[in-house]
Amino acid sequence: MAPVSRKRHVSSAVAEQQTDKRVKIEPNHKVEEILQSKKHANAVYDIFELLQSEKVADVVGAAGACSRLFCCLLQRREMFQGKVPPEEEAMSGHYSPQEKYSIFMRHRYSSCVEMLLELLDHELHQIAESGLCCLMQFAAAEGNHPLLDLDWSEHHSFPRELILAVVNKLLSKTVDSSLLISRFQEFLEMDDVRYYVMSSVRENLTKVMDRSRGEVLPVYQSNVFTLMSNISIPNQESELTSFMVKQGANHADWKAAKLKEHKRVFEKMWLGFLKYQLPSNMYKKVLVILHDSVLPHMSEPSLMIDFLTAAYEMGGGISLLALNGLFILIHEHNLDYPDFYKKLYSLLEPSVFHVKYRARFFHLANLFLSSSHLPAYLVAAFAKRLARLALTAPPTGLLIALPFIYNLIRRHPSVRVLLHRPSEEEATVVDPYVMEEEDPAQCGALESSLWEIKTLQKHHHPDVSKAAGLINTPLVQQEEDISKVLETTTYQLMEQELKQTVVKKIPLEFETAAHFLQGGGGALGRHFCLTFTSV
Repeated sequence: MAPVSRKRHVSSAVAEQQTDKRVKIEPNHKVEEILQSKKHANAVYDIFELLQSEKVADVVGAAGACSRLFCCLLQRREMFQGKVPPEEEAMSGHYSPQEKYSIFMRHRYSSCVEMLLELLDHELHQIAESGLCCLMQFAAAEGNHPLLDLDWSEHHSFPRELILAVVNKLLSKTVDSSLLISRFQEFLEMDDVRYYVMSSVRENLTKVMDRSRGEVLPVYQSNVFTLMSNISIPNQESELTSFMVKQGANHADWKAAKLKEHKRVFEKMWLGFLKYQLPSNMYKKVLVILHDSVLPHMSEPSLMIDFLTAAYEMGGGISLLALNGLFILIHEHNLDYPDFYKKLYSLLEPSVFHVKYRARFFHLANLFLSSSHLPAYLVAAFAKRLARLALTAPPTGLLIALPFIYNLIRRHPSVRVLLHRPSEEEATVVDPYVMEEEDPAQCGALESSLWEIKTLQKHHHPDVSKAAGLINTPLVQQEEDISKVLETTTYQLMEQELKQTVVKKIPLEFETAAHFLQGGGGALGRHFCLTFTSV
């Protein structure tokens, strides 16, 4: 940061005494002096000196003093308004003392803003937070007492340049700003601030990512996502009631007061972020909130189709998370995805029972397979693949998979043949189902049977063996509610067993031993004995 200029105001006749012994500066006292008399204008440099101090208390106190000083000057309109002339020109030109003072303080205000912006990168959160709060107080004061003549109907004298500068500092390429952004969330609750922050984020994204040629910038993209994910759009225009800048008579024409403009900028911001390559862990963070916090607030959610289909093709956990967004686009916006079920079928792998998003996947898969118009071969393929995966699944996964399979059979009577197909007991039967086949139409599931569920009837866990035993009885038409078991954990299963009121006594041996090494018919006692020796 450039050092603070030590130029003096021409009307100030008293020079500061230069002594080796420094006197403690009271910033609030200096503010009082400046506001009471213009001849003390140079005292602003003392406040700036504290603002660059290494002591936390000095910096915090100086930031508060700057806020009080310049907000008051803005309210009094004692700073030069309009395009400010260069300071050297103003001091030597044909300006009145009052004009020279206003130009001087206007330049000091600009210097203060620059120093406060530098504080946003400070390693101590308390200092960075003080700088942020002071800048936002400047924005509020400048918005209600503008320094420039702006287009009132479009921007309502909002301090766009100052908000853009703050956003540019929050979106650092080298420093994690998540803690400071969480503090900034308080200001995002104001509708006009949120609108111009979204515009600033989009502008910053275009500039930074185009310069880096779209390369992955993990720290920067993480800061952008943190800021964007804290932005929530109201559902109705009547909810746009909180504004930092007081609304004038023509506020109805102000873009920040229109919900459709908020949605438009919100949509452009997210599309601008997602069009560039993201870090691998960022895809999951985006997809977790996309269906709930992004798509409902977009003007045209179908514009997300390219991102969601690309994520769906990636495989693994990312594909599982992309299902939420695709579900909304398919069911609510008539998205046509020809190979959707083929890809969904390929997601059924052993790892699906162990991933963090298991409950979400089975919930959505259950919805996608609820249609009665699905072909029998497709439903049979899903039922058979789940049954095969069940052979190696944990008990918590089996308590989901088995009711899931039964529900598929209940919905589609044409696949009941998987339950009742006769088999030759004496001959070895080869299962026609091909697990490795990626196309559900070619896997041969409809010619197979659910012998895997018969095998699970001898499972070690009683709840699993009981659920598998249902295949021996006619299935009732009422579907089972799998939502109750989607979140079940191994710990919960163990707790259920331990809390059972009836505990059976399990024999551990046939003959109770009365003495050590005396069980088993006395054989151990005849051949072994214990001797104790003292050391």
